[in-house]
Amino acid sequence: MSTPAGFPGGPELFRLSPDVAHLNHGSFGAVPTPVARLHQELAAEAAADPDAFFLSVPDRVAEARGRVAAHLGADPEGIAFVTNATEAAQLALDSLGLDADDEVLVTDHGYGTVVAAAARRARTVTVALDPALPDEDAVREAVIAGLTPRTKVAVLDHISSPTARTVAGPRLLAELRERGVTTVVDGAHAPGMLAEPLAGEPDFWFGNLHKWAYAPPGSAVLAVAPAYRERVAAPVRSWEDERGFPRAVEYRATVDYTGWLAAPEGLGLIAGLGAARVRAHNSELARHGAELLAGIPGLTPLPYTEGLAMRSLRLPRSLARTQQEATALREEIAARLGCRVLIWPWPDGGGIRICAQIYNRAEEYERLATGLRTLLADG
Repeated sequence: MSTPAGFPGGPELFRLSPDVAHLNHGSFGAVPTPVARLHQELAAEAAADPDAFFLSVPDRVAEARGRVAAHLGADPEGIAFVTNATEAAQLALDSLGLDADDEVLVTDHGYGTVVAAAARRARTVTVALDPALPDEDAVREAVIAGLTPRTKVAVLDHISSPTARTVAGPRLLAELRERGVTTVVDGAHAPGMLAEPLAGEPDFWFGNLHKWAYAPPGSAVLAVAPAYRERVAAPVRSWEDERGFPRAVEYRATVDYTGWLAAPEGLGLIAGLGAARVRAHNSELARHGAELLAGIPGLTPLPYTEGLAMRSLRLPRSLARTQQEATALREEIAARLGCRVLIWPWPDGGGIRICAQIYNRAEEYERLATGLRTLLADG
């Protein structure tokens, strides 16, 4: 097994502690120093002349949105800045006018707050996706089989958070559209990781910019198909209401807009480094890490989507069966090994997810594999 080389200058672009192996970029991301510097400059500008800053916000946010849209291949009038995927999911679902008798399809891989948002608004039907389903076609077939004549909406992950695989691919979205099912896609991990994050043209799609797109925390976008844009209500009624989507959604009066204004810098940095080069490096490094972990007795690699910067493996059946057990193991790995990973729960034994970013090095995955082998043997 060849050892991937480090990304030249990658670690130096971030201010992460060298004492920790940060192998969980997918949960919270990390802000590169050029983006953090611009973010600080914007905060200083706002502090120096609040009147000038806040009066300029609507147009500057629109300009920043246009730059983000260009990187994502989106219509700049069809996306809006929001704070995160959880907020975006609720805006999307609220716009659909669901009631208790409507049926929303979700999967057991869905992100907890997004699935809960659907369940608060309508009756949900959960499709079980075995983590070992062999490929994207098998996932698609399982979702289609879960539809009923009452299914009005499907809320699906673009890339599943725990198992790091594609769910809402273009073929599945097309089949749902043919059946008259409105699609709401949680693309939390798509911006910055996928070359075409909006492929398949879902009705609603949202993605975090603070993960793989290098933006400050609190930065995400909601993309809405033309037929639904007039239905999306502002989360805070304010001075841009008469402008409609997207400005009415973005303007929240006197709040901190500096993260959104800095967000294009993150995608611009990726473009400057070579987006295809970044994606290829991260995917190869994630592969290397997964292969190292696969050598540990009791760990089983899961099927994966080529090109992603995340990989998951199943843990022994006695581990991470509940959220409490998963949290305890995650913190034990952090304390004993100095490694940050995601441990996800599953009733018959959970899993471990690792990520790769340009600041990571091959030896960090070797450190995790060596330590985890001992930790599991001791357990």
